[in-house]
Amino acid sequence: MTDRQIRTTAHGSADVVILGAGPAGLTLGNLLLAAGIDCVVLERADRDRVRTRARAGFLAANTVRVLDRHGLADGLHRRGLPHGTCEFRTEVGSFRLDYSTLGRGEQHTVYPQQDLVTDLLTHYLAEGGRIHFETEAQRVDDADGTRPAVTVRDADGRPGRWQSRYVAGCDGRHGAARHSLPATARRHHRDHGVSWLGLLAEAPPSLDAVGYALHRRGFAGHMARTPEVTRYYLQWERGTAADAWSQERIWDELGLRMRTADHGPLHQGRILQRSVIDLQSDVMEPLRHGSLLLAGDAASLPAPAAAKGANLAVLEAELLAESLIDDLAHGDPTALDQYSRRCLAHIWRAQEFSHWMIQLLHAPLGSDEESFFHESLRRSRIESLRTSRIHQDWFAENYVGI
Repeated sequence: MTDRQIRTTAHGSADVVILGAGPAGLTLGNLLLAAGIDCVVLERADRDRVRTRARAGFLAANTVRVLDRHGLADGLHRRGLPHGTCEFRTEVGSFRLDYSTLGRGEQHTVYPQQDLVTDLLTHYLAEGGRIHFETEAQRVDDADGTRPAVTVRDADGRPGRWQSRYVAGCDGRHGAARHSLPATARRHHRDHGVSWLGLLAEAPPSLDAVGYALHRRGFAGHMARTPEVTRYYLQWERGTAADAWSQERIWDELGLRMRTADHGPLHQGRILQRSVIDLQSDVMEPLRHGSLLLAGDAASLPAPAAAKGANLAVLEAELLAESLIDDLAHGDPTALDQYSRRCLAHIWRAQEFSHWMIQLLHAPLGSDEESFFHESLRRSRIESLRTSRIHQDWFAENYVGI
């Protein structure tokens, strides 16, 4: 790579300025670069942070197909692990769904998001792509015009501007793209009233399946990341700090909720990372405002109950790349005009399934008549999922698909 590719110059121009070097921004950058479209990625974090941000690790079959189509899947094919089973542990027993044999017969590939981002970044730089780390986008000006500009500040605090034909906002829900939206933009938001303690443990997986434990004390989840590292979740009292419990107490609670007395002990190890996650969902509508277009978490944020975030980001990046290429390389704006509508159809379907999963996994907290009613519905859903092949096929199609 050259200094030109990664320097922190605070000014310049490109046909497309991409804000954010996550899965959406880097997938988009690679696809535009391959089509000969002049683009640059602006990222507020430094390079090491971009390569090590731990996020989701379950890639849907369609995500793998997208990456395959564009020559971006070598790493996940070498190091990713196929996964097609989930196990539900409930108060009335446990059952497994081999979802890779249900629905459309598709499975996940377990591949940590930081590894995917590293692959995308390496490929982008190897092909001559430009990226500027430690360059914070502050706002997008004149998005309704023909030459929008991104006002930035570099690591030394120097201001600058990047001119472009289009700005792709892939910088998350707190980034400059969202902050620059006009008053006509609509944000659909829902707080699900549930919090998780997310844990990354230096311990081998204890199940050969994704584990969902439904317990009167709250939900617990088990998800493999690598042969040496496992992701766990504990339903958490909102407002409680991530470090409020000792490691010993956390492992005891995981064992209780995952019913290790019935299923065998968990492999324990040092907890590498903790974070509190408030389960919230939001969707921006529309996703295009003149020359400013949204993708990834800037476009929508599904609650993490069904691992849809990174998969939506890659799908949206491909749709946006196709639309921009049609316009910039072929003079056809039709796909760009339809970008928002096409993406939102996928986004709302993912949101609906994530919402369904939240209702399935979490018992109501109250003891009144309404809580009893909702808990009875939840148990009925679980029983239907355990016994109905039609329900299982629906689950599998939505669990893996978007």
